[in-house]
Amino acid sequence: MRRFPTREPGLPSQGPRDDWQTIRSLLPYLTTYRWRVAFALACLIGAKVANLGVPIVMKHIVDGLSSVQRLTAISRAHDAPGMVLIGGIGLLVVAYAGVRLSTSLFTELRELLFSKVTESAVRQLALKVFRHLHSLSLRFHLERQTGGMSRDIERGTRGIQQLVSYSLYSILPTLVEVGLVMVFFITKYEAYYAIVTGIALVTYIVFTVKVTEWRTHFRRTMNDLDSKANSRAIDSLLNYETVKYFGNEEWEARRYDENLQRYRTAAIKSQRSLSMLNFGQQTIIGTGLVFILWRATQGVMAGRLTLGDLVLINTFMLQLYIPLNFLGVVYRELKQALTDMDRMFTLLAAGREVPDVPNAPDLKVIGGAVRFEAVDFAYESARPILHDVDFTIQAGTTTAVVGHSGSGKSTLGRLLFRFYDLDREAAGRITIDGQDIRDVTQDSLRAAIGIVPQDTVLFNDSIYYNIAYGRPSASRDEVIAAARAAHIHDFIEALPAGYDTPVGERGLKLSGGEKQRVAIARTLLKDPPILIFDEATSALDSKSERAIQRELDSIARERTTLIIAHRLSTVTHAQQIIVMDHGRIVERGTFAELLDAGGLFAQMWALQQRAAGPDSGETTLDPVATLGR
Repeated sequence: MRRFPTREPGLPSQGPRDDWQTIRSLLPYLTTYRWRVAFALACLIGAKVANLGVPIVMKHIVDGLSSVQRLTAISRAHDAPGMVLIGGIGLLVVAYAGVRLSTSLFTELRELLFSKVTESAVRQLALKVFRHLHSLSLRFHLERQTGGMSRDIERGTRGIQQLVSYSLYSILPTLVEVGLVMVFFITKYEAYYAIVTGIALVTYIVFTVKVTEWRTHFRRTMNDLDSKANSRAIDSLLNYETVKYFGNEEWEARRYDENLQRYRTAAIKSQRSLSMLNFGQQTIIGTGLVFILWRATQGVMAGRLTLGDLVLINTFMLQLYIPLNFLGVVYRELKQALTDMDRMFTLLAAGREVPDVPNAPDLKVIGGAVRFEAVDFAYESARPILHDVDFTIQAGTTTAVVGHSGSGKSTLGRLLFRFYDLDREAAGRITIDGQDIRDVTQDSLRAAIGIVPQDTVLFNDSIYYNIAYGRPSASRDEVIAAARAAHIHDFIEALPAGYDTPVGERGLKLSGGEKQRVAIARTLLKDPPILIFDEATSALDSKSERAIQRELDSIARERTTLIIAHRLSTVTHAQQIIVMDHGRIVERGTFAELLDAGGLFAQMWALQQRAAGPDSGETTLDPVATLGR
């Protein structure tokens, strides 16, 4: 018994990644510019050293002014030593301005140097994820929401910028400054100041992290309710006509208000927890300042410290605590950035279900003969789709595959394009000119095949862009020639913007027939040796179908063509017609042979002829006349 290929998961089955794994995944993209990173970190340290010098210079200014005040009080005159002292204070004021300017200079240099690193990492990662997503199988994209994936990439790239911004511009500078201040306290004054500062900082950080973790669910609930309220409002506005048809404006307003009320409750809880966090932080900061300033005040009163020392110690503490005021926000945003980045790296780690074999050669098309050899296939192992499908499309001929919906017709085209791969052990194979398509590169395989699909989806761009997409390197003359061959050139020229006319989202500004002609022109421009027409005219009216069918027949001449069709009147010219039912080939032959056989094909033909009727406007073919074609 044949074994069907089992489903491969779209995403890796590994457990959740921790934050350090995410950071390690990012590091290679940042270390590409290691020298620039080193210079940026040097500027960071320089900025903090300069920032440390600001209160030190201020201390000397205060002490100098105190000395001037004492001299003035004693002599009541500006003697020479006093004038010298005042001149020194003037130099200190200039030095103070220079140190503050140096702080700003080093900070801006740091941001300037690191901006290239950050933006380059964002660009490289976003491009890598984008390319990787295009390399994944159709199964992966059918099981994922495209909008969700685009949001994952967008949030992930923004997360990189936030991670670098908060870590390099907030957390790391604060840690450097804390280290420098504590060393200064120990060497210049006494360990008491460093110990109290350390205890206050640790208490502050632990309190902030714990409370932020606790209040995160309030914020998350508020965001979820906000999204639901907006979704309800947008959904109601998108269905404006339906709301008006049934007079349910007040009903929609009440539903919207219910969400707003829940959002209001969650927002109040979130604000209450934030106020508690802020008050707790200020309490810790205030307590630490009281202990330190009381000790410094005692030192001034005892003569061990000057007024400048008191100003210095107070300024140091304020410089440390001001950045910590934002620690809760920084921590929350950092966690969110790591989560967003993890989702993007998870996308990047998704395995390729349809990889090329190592050193795969390009497909060499000689005539374009296509062979399905005993093909079995299932999208899910519990639901087989194809059973022992075996047929050949000779080079330069047309083979049509017909059957009821769900018989597996469209699956043949997907397998030929290698959107899925067959199990090598027991699922048969597909060859082109004797070459197993699993052994050649997917790029060369798809370059050799053109398709006019059942549902033509166009890019939200101009008509010219959508036709040129068949071969982006084509000249404008070649694009226009393809449009002429598809009999859409005159229609395009009659439009006010001509070939620059935008087609809208998914091409919805064009009619079904116009979109089909664009698809034909695109395929003609590609000029492949193998063609697939997958229900190419099923959505058209009879008049448009006949016009487009003639064009399809014309471009199929001397090409290997696979037609997947529901309307049998579109395949009467095929050299071979294959009838499928429940994934199996039940009949094969020419149009005349299948009619004569009186089997499933003949029954389908009779049903379609009766359904067409004399008043439908659709041409009813005479089987006898058709045999002479």
